[in-house]
Amino acid sequence: MSLKAGIVGLPNVGKSTLFNAITKQNILAANYPFATIDPNVGVVNVPDLRMNVLNDMYMPERLIMASYEFTDIAGLVKGASTGEGLGNKFLSHIREVDAIVEVVRCFDDSNIIHVEGNCDPVRDVEIIDLELAISDLEIVTNRLDKVYKKAMTTKDADSLVEVSALTKAKEALEKSIPLREIDFTDEEKLKIKSFQFLTMKPIIYLANIKEDELAEPDNKYVTSLKEYLENAKVIKICAKVESELSELSIEEKEEMLEMLGVKTSGLDELINATYEILGLKTYFTVGSDEVRAWTFRAGMNAKECAGIIHTDFEKGFIKVEVMSYNDLIECGSELKVKEAGKLRIEGKDYIMQDGDICHFRFNR
Repeated sequence: MSLKAGIVGLPNVGKSTLFNAITKQNILAANYPFATIDPNVGVVNVPDLRMNVLNDMYMPERLIMASYEFTDIAGLVKGASTGEGLGNKFLSHIREVDAIVEVVRCFDDSNIIHVEGNCDPVRDVEIIDLELAISDLEIVTNRLDKVYKKAMTTKDADSLVEVSALTKAKEALEKSIPLREIDFTDEEKLKIKSFQFLTMKPIIYLANIKEDELAEPDNKYVTSLKEYLENAKVIKICAKVESELSELSIEEKEEMLEMLGVKTSGLDELINATYEILGLKTYFTVGSDEVRAWTFRAGMNAKECAGIIHTDFEKGFIKVEVMSYNDLIECGSELKVKEAGKLRIEGKDYIMQDGDICHFRFNR
Protein backbone atom coordinates (compact mmCIF):
# COMPACT_ATOMS: atom_id res chain seq x y z
CA MET A 1 0.00 0.00 0.00
CA SER A 2 1.67 3.19 -1.21
CA LEU A 3 1.19 6.06 1.25
CA LYS A 4 2.68 9.51 1.32
CA ALA A 5 2.86 12.41 3.80
CA GLY A 6 3.87 15.88 2.65
CA ILE A 7 5.95 18.27 4.76
CA VAL A 8 4.85 21.88 4.20
CA GLY A 9 5.42 25.28 5.78
CA LEU A 10 6.74 28.75 5.10
CA PRO A 11 10.34 29.06 3.86
CA ASN A 12 13.10 28.65 6.50
CA VAL A 13 11.02 27.00 9.22
CA GLY A 14 13.14 23.82 9.33
CA LYS A 15 11.37 21.60 6.78
CA SER A 16 14.42 20.45 4.86
CA THR A 17 16.47 19.95 8.03
CA LEU A 18 13.65 17.78 9.35
CA PHE A 19 13.44 15.90 6.08
CA ASN A 20 17.18 15.22 6.22
CA ALA A 21 16.66 13.61 9.61
CA ILE A 22 13.66 11.59 8.49
CA THR A 23 15.35 10.04 5.49
CA LYS A 24 19.02 10.48 6.42
CA GLN A 25 19.50 12.11 3.04
CA ASN A 26 21.61 15.20 2.46
CA ILE A 27 18.90 17.40 0.94
CA LEU A 28 19.77 21.06 0.37
CA ALA A 29 18.99 23.08 3.52
CA ALA A 30 19.73 26.74 2.89
CA ASN A 31 19.00 29.99 4.68
CA TYR A 32 16.95 31.57 1.91
CA PRO A 33 13.45 31.10 0.43
CA PHE A 34 12.83 28.49 -2.27
CA ALA A 35 15.98 26.46 -1.62
CA THR A 36 13.65 23.53 -2.28
CA ILE A 37 11.75 23.72 -5.57
CA ASP A 38 11.15 20.13 -6.65
CA PRO A 39 9.73 17.83 -3.98
CA ASN A 40 12.23 15.41 -2.43
CA VAL A 41 10.87 12.00 -1.52
CA GLY A 42 12.19 9.58 1.09
CA VAL A 43 10.90 6.33 2.58
CA VAL A 44 10.73 5.91 6.36
CA ASN A 45 10.17 2.82 8.49
CA VAL A 46 7.38 2.80 11.05
CA PRO A 47 8.85 2.13 14.53
CA ASP A 48 7.30 -1.08 15.87
CA LEU A 49 8.83 -2.96 18.82
CA ARG A 50 6.81 -6.06 17.86
CA MET A 51 9.10 -6.51 14.86
CA ASN A 52 12.11 -6.87 17.17
CA VAL A 53 10.34 -9.63 19.10
CA LEU A 54 9.28 -11.46 15.93
CA ASN A 55 12.80 -11.16 14.57
CA ASP A 56 14.24 -12.80 17.70
CA MET A 57 11.60 -15.53 17.55
CA TYR A 58 11.89 -16.49 13.86
CA MET A 59 15.48 -15.38 13.05
CA PRO A 60 14.50 -14.66 9.42
CA GLU A 61 16.81 -13.96 6.51
CA ARG A 62 14.99 -10.66 5.93
CA LEU A 63 13.17 -8.25 8.26
CA ILE A 64 10.95 -5.77 6.42
CA MET A 65 9.29 -2.98 8.38
CA ALA A 66 6.10 -1.16 7.46
CA SER A 67 6.98 2.05 5.65
CA TYR A 68 5.62 5.06 3.82
CA GLU A 69 6.89 8.10 1.96
CA PHE A 70 7.61 11.59 3.24
CA THR A 71 7.75 14.36 0.64
CA ASP A 72 9.55 17.64 1.33
CA ILE A 73 7.51 20.30 -0.48
CA ALA A 74 8.97 23.74 -1.14
CA GLY A 75 8.09 26.58 1.22
CA LEU A 76 4.76 28.28 0.57
CA VAL A 77 4.34 32.03 0.84
CA LYS A 78 1.43 34.45 1.06
CA GLY A 79 -0.24 34.49 -2.35
CA ALA A 80 0.79 30.94 -3.29
CA SER A 81 -2.73 30.17 -4.48
CA THR A 82 -2.39 32.92 -7.10
CA GLY A 83 1.08 31.82 -8.16
CA GLU A 84 3.37 33.72 -5.77
CA GLY A 85 6.67 31.91 -5.17
CA LEU A 86 5.81 29.25 -7.76
CA GLY A 87 2.86 28.51 -5.50
CA ASN A 88 0.62 26.70 -7.97
CA LYS A 89 3.36 24.16 -8.67
CA PHE A 90 3.92 23.54 -4.98
CA LEU A 91 0.20 23.24 -4.25
CA SER A 92 -0.09 20.58 -6.96
CA HIS A 93 2.59 18.57 -5.15
CA ILE A 94 0.54 18.72 -1.94
CA ARG A 95 -2.51 17.32 -3.73
CA GLU A 96 -0.59 14.10 -4.32
CA VAL A 97 -0.06 13.28 -0.62
CA ASP A 98 -2.35 11.43 1.80
CA ALA A 99 -1.59 13.60 4.86
CA ILE A 100 -0.01 16.97 5.54
CA VAL A 101 2.71 17.68 8.09
CA GLU A 102 2.90 21.44 8.63
CA VAL A 103 6.15 22.66 10.19
CA VAL A 104 5.79 25.87 12.21
CA ARG A 105 8.73 27.86 13.55
CA CYS A 106 8.38 28.44 17.29
CA PHE A 107 11.68 30.09 18.21
CA ASP A 108 13.48 33.41 17.74
CA ASP A 109 16.80 33.56 15.92
CA SER A 110 18.04 36.73 14.23
CA ASN A 111 20.49 34.65 12.18
CA ILE A 112 17.73 32.76 10.38
CA ILE A 113 15.64 34.80 7.97
CA HIS A 114 11.87 34.69 8.47
CA VAL A 115 9.99 35.39 5.28
CA GLU A 116 7.37 37.42 7.22
CA GLY A 117 9.96 39.34 9.26
CA ASN A 118 9.39 37.86 12.70
CA CYS A 119 8.29 34.70 14.51
CA ASP A 120 4.52 34.37 14.87
CA PRO A 121 3.33 30.75 14.56
CA VAL A 122 -0.39 31.55 14.56
CA ARG A 123 0.04 34.01 11.69
CA ASP A 124 2.19 31.48 9.82
CA VAL A 125 -0.46 28.76 10.17
CA GLU A 126 -3.15 31.18 9.03
CA ILE A 127 -1.10 32.03 5.92
CA ILE A 128 -0.62 28.39 4.94
CA ASP A 129 -4.19 27.35 5.74
CA LEU A 130 -5.63 30.32 3.86
CA GLU A 131 -3.63 29.48 0.74
CA LEU A 132 -4.81 25.86 0.88
CA ALA A 133 -8.43 27.00 1.35
CA ILE A 134 -8.28 29.52 -1.51
CA SER A 135 -6.89 26.86 -3.82
CA ASP A 136 -9.71 24.48 -2.88
CA LEU A 137 -12.34 27.21 -3.22
CA GLU A 138 -11.25 27.97 -6.78
CA ILE A 139 -11.72 24.31 -7.75
CA VAL A 140 -15.09 24.10 -5.97
CA THR A 141 -16.42 27.28 -7.58
CA ASN A 142 -15.33 26.30 -11.08
CA ARG A 143 -16.81 22.83 -10.80
CA LEU A 144 -20.05 24.05 -9.21
CA ASP A 145 -20.57 26.47 -12.09
CA LYS A 146 -20.34 23.54 -14.51
CA VAL A 147 -22.59 21.00 -12.77
CA TYR A 148 -25.23 23.12 -11.02
CA LYS A 149 -27.35 23.90 -14.10
CA LYS A 150 -27.29 20.30 -15.29
CA ALA A 151 -28.28 19.00 -11.86
CA MET A 152 -31.18 21.43 -11.52
CA THR A 153 -32.42 20.74 -15.06
CA THR A 154 -32.08 16.96 -15.30
CA LYS A 155 -32.44 16.10 -11.60
CA ASP A 156 -29.76 13.48 -12.25
CA ALA A 157 -29.07 11.74 -8.92
CA ASP A 158 -25.28 11.74 -9.22
CA SER A 159 -25.18 15.40 -10.23
CA LEU A 160 -27.44 16.36 -7.31
CA VAL A 161 -25.13 14.57 -4.87
CA GLU A 162 -22.12 16.39 -6.32
CA VAL A 163 -23.88 19.76 -6.13
CA SER A 164 -24.82 19.09 -2.50
CA ALA A 165 -21.20 18.25 -1.62
CA LEU A 166 -19.74 21.20 -3.52
CA THR A 167 -22.25 23.61 -1.98
CA LYS A 168 -21.30 22.44 1.50
CA ALA A 169 -17.63 22.82 0.57
CA LYS A 170 -18.08 26.33 -0.85
CA GLU A 171 -19.94 27.57 2.23
CA ALA A 172 -17.27 26.12 4.53
CA LEU A 173 -14.27 27.44 2.61
CA GLU A 174 -15.75 30.93 2.39
CA LYS A 175 -15.79 30.88 6.20
CA SER A 176 -12.18 29.54 6.30
CA ILE A 177 -13.37 26.16 7.63
CA PRO A 178 -11.25 23.26 6.33
CA LEU A 179 -13.19 20.54 4.54
CA ARG A 180 -11.87 17.86 6.91
CA GLU A 181 -14.19 19.36 9.53
CA ILE A 182 -17.33 19.13 7.36
CA ASP A 183 -19.83 16.31 7.80
CA PHE A 184 -20.15 15.00 4.26
CA THR A 185 -22.25 11.88 3.62
CA ASP A 186 -20.46 8.78 2.32
CA GLU A 187 -21.97 9.43 -1.12
CA GLU A 188 -20.74 13.02 -1.11
CA LYS A 189 -17.24 11.99 -0.02
CA LEU A 190 -17.05 9.52 -2.86
CA LYS A 191 -18.26 12.11 -5.35
CA ILE A 192 -15.59 14.70 -4.49
CA LYS A 193 -12.72 12.32 -3.70
CA SER A 194 -11.11 12.78 -7.12
CA PHE A 195 -10.61 16.52 -6.53
CA GLN A 196 -8.00 15.76 -3.82
CA PHE A 197 -8.97 18.84 -1.84
CA LEU A 198 -6.04 20.11 0.23
CA THR A 199 -8.12 21.04 3.29
CA MET A 200 -9.74 17.60 3.27
CA LYS A 201 -6.44 15.91 4.03
CA PRO A 202 -5.61 15.03 7.65
CA ILE A 203 -2.98 17.33 9.13
CA ILE A 204 -0.35 17.27 11.90
CA TYR A 205 1.42 20.41 13.10
CA LEU A 206 5.11 20.31 14.08
CA ALA A 207 6.23 23.05 16.46
CA ASN A 208 9.94 23.47 15.71
CA ILE A 209 11.72 24.70 18.86
CA LYS A 210 15.27 25.15 20.17
CA GLU A 211 17.27 22.27 21.63
CA ASP A 212 17.34 23.66 25.18
CA GLU A 213 13.53 23.88 25.22
CA LEU A 214 12.82 20.21 24.48
CA ALA A 215 12.49 19.12 28.10
CA GLU A 216 10.98 22.43 29.21
CA PRO A 217 7.30 23.45 29.40
CA ASP A 218 5.86 24.86 26.18
CA ASN A 219 7.31 28.24 25.27
CA LYS A 220 5.01 31.17 24.46
CA TYR A 221 4.93 30.34 20.76
CA VAL A 222 3.99 26.68 21.25
CA THR A 223 1.37 27.68 23.83
CA SER A 224 -0.25 30.19 21.46
CA LEU A 225 -0.15 27.65 18.63
CA LYS A 226 -1.90 24.95 20.68
CA GLU A 227 -4.52 27.41 21.89
CA TYR A 228 -5.24 28.52 18.34
CA LEU A 229 -5.40 25.00 16.91
CA GLU A 230 -7.46 23.61 19.83
CA ASN A 231 -7.99 19.89 19.11
CA ALA A 232 -5.48 19.52 16.26
CA LYS A 233 -2.44 17.29 16.72
CA VAL A 234 0.62 19.37 17.67
CA ILE A 235 4.02 17.72 18.16
CA LYS A 236 6.94 19.61 19.70
CA ILE A 237 10.20 18.90 17.90
CA CYS A 238 13.69 20.30 17.36
CA ALA A 239 14.65 19.71 13.73
CA LYS A 240 18.34 20.35 14.48
CA VAL A 241 18.40 17.69 17.24
CA GLU A 242 16.53 15.20 15.07
CA SER A 243 19.12 15.71 12.35
CA GLU A 244 21.88 14.91 14.84
CA LEU A 245 20.00 11.90 16.24
CA SER A 246 19.61 10.42 12.75
CA GLU A 247 23.39 9.98 12.52
CA LEU A 248 23.69 7.98 15.75
CA SER A 249 23.42 4.30 16.60
CA ILE A 250 20.42 3.11 18.61
CA GLU A 251 22.47 3.10 21.84
CA GLU A 252 23.92 6.56 21.18
CA LYS A 253 20.47 7.88 20.30
CA GLU A 254 19.04 6.63 23.61
CA GLU A 255 21.92 8.24 25.52
CA MET A 256 21.40 11.57 23.77
CA LEU A 257 17.63 11.53 24.42
CA GLU A 258 18.31 10.83 28.09
CA MET A 259 20.80 13.68 28.21
CA LEU A 260 18.22 15.99 26.63
CA GLY A 261 15.62 14.90 29.20
CA VAL A 262 13.10 13.46 26.72
CA LYS A 263 11.81 9.91 26.42
CA THR A 264 11.26 9.55 22.69
CA SER A 265 12.44 11.09 19.46
CA GLY A 266 10.12 13.69 18.01
CA LEU A 267 10.44 11.92 14.66
CA ASP A 268 9.30 8.61 16.10
CA GLU A 269 6.29 10.42 17.53
CA LEU A 270 5.64 12.07 14.17
CA ILE A 271 5.87 8.82 12.21
CA ASN A 272 3.49 7.04 14.58
CA ALA A 273 1.11 10.02 14.62
CA THR A 274 1.03 10.13 10.82
CA TYR A 275 0.34 6.39 10.72
CA GLU A 276 -2.49 6.89 13.23
CA ILE A 277 -4.06 9.95 11.59
CA LEU A 278 -4.32 8.06 8.29
CA GLY A 279 -6.21 5.27 10.07
CA LEU A 280 -3.50 2.71 9.35
CA LYS A 281 -2.89 -0.64 11.03
CA THR A 282 -0.31 -3.42 10.69
CA TYR A 283 -0.55 -7.13 10.10
CA PHE A 284 2.41 -9.52 9.85
CA THR A 285 3.58 -12.45 7.79
CA VAL A 286 6.28 -14.57 9.43
CA GLY A 287 8.70 -17.36 8.59
CA SER A 288 12.36 -18.31 8.51
CA ASP A 289 12.83 -16.57 5.17
CA GLU A 290 11.08 -13.31 6.02
CA VAL A 291 9.25 -11.46 8.78
CA ARG A 292 7.32 -8.57 7.29
CA ALA A 293 4.92 -5.87 8.45
CA TRP A 294 2.12 -4.92 6.03
CA THR A 295 0.17 -1.70 6.23
CA PHE A 296 -3.60 -1.69 5.81
CA ARG A 297 -6.43 0.74 6.45
CA ALA A 298 -8.67 0.04 9.43
CA GLY A 299 -11.83 -1.75 8.28
CA MET A 300 -10.26 -3.71 5.42
CA ASN A 301 -11.27 -7.37 5.17
CA ALA A 302 -9.01 -10.41 4.78
CA LYS A 303 -9.43 -10.62 1.00
CA GLU A 304 -8.52 -6.95 0.53
CA CYS A 305 -5.50 -7.32 2.81
CA ALA A 306 -4.35 -10.35 0.81
CA GLY A 307 -4.34 -8.09 -2.24
CA ILE A 308 -1.81 -5.80 -0.55
CA ILE A 309 0.75 -8.61 -0.85
CA HIS A 310 -0.20 -9.45 -4.44
CA THR A 311 -3.30 -9.10 -6.60
CA ASP A 312 -3.20 -12.88 -7.23
CA PHE A 313 -3.68 -13.44 -3.50
CA GLU A 314 -6.89 -11.41 -3.60
CA LYS A 315 -8.22 -12.93 -6.84
CA GLY A 316 -7.62 -16.51 -5.71
CA PHE A 317 -8.35 -16.00 -2.00
CA ILE A 318 -9.57 -19.14 -0.20
CA LYS A 319 -9.05 -18.40 3.50
CA VAL A 320 -6.49 -17.10 5.96
CA GLU A 321 -4.91 -18.66 9.03
CA VAL A 322 -4.75 -16.00 11.74
CA MET A 323 -3.21 -15.73 15.18
CA SER A 324 -2.81 -12.53 17.12
CA TYR A 325 0.59 -11.20 18.09
CA ASN A 326 -0.50 -11.08 21.73
CA ASP A 327 -1.54 -14.74 21.67
CA LEU A 328 1.79 -15.72 20.11
CA ILE A 329 3.73 -13.90 22.81
CA GLU A 330 1.53 -15.27 25.58
CA CYS A 331 1.78 -18.86 24.33
CA GLY A 332 5.43 -18.66 23.29
CA SER A 333 5.29 -20.39 19.90
CA GLU A 334 3.02 -21.13 16.94
CA LEU A 335 2.68 -24.75 18.06
CA LYS A 336 1.44 -23.69 21.49
CA VAL A 337 -0.97 -21.22 19.90
CA LYS A 338 -2.48 -24.14 17.94
CA GLU A 339 -2.58 -26.35 21.03
CA ALA A 340 -4.40 -23.57 22.90
CA GLY A 341 -7.01 -23.42 20.13
CA LYS A 342 -6.14 -19.82 19.31
CA LEU A 343 -5.16 -20.31 15.67
CA ARG A 344 -8.21 -19.28 13.64
CA ILE A 345 -9.33 -19.97 10.08
CA GLU A 346 -11.10 -16.91 8.68
CA GLY A 347 -12.93 -16.20 5.43
CA LYS A 348 -12.82 -13.29 3.00
CA ASP A 349 -15.13 -11.05 5.06
CA TYR A 350 -13.04 -11.21 8.23
CA ILE A 351 -12.08 -7.68 9.30
CA MET A 352 -8.35 -7.62 9.81
CA GLN A 353 -7.08 -6.46 13.20
CA ASP A 354 -3.87 -4.69 14.11
CA GLY A 355 -1.27 -7.28 15.14
CA ASP A 356 -2.79 -10.20 13.23
CA ILE A 357 -0.20 -12.72 12.02
CA CYS A 358 -1.44 -14.23 8.79
CA HIS A 359 -0.89 -17.09 6.36
CA PHE A 360 -3.06 -16.69 3.26
CA ARG A 361 -4.31 -19.64 1.25
CA PHE A 362 -5.23 -18.97 -2.38
CA ASN A 363 -5.68 -20.63 -5.76
CA ARG A 364 -2.68 -20.08 -8.00
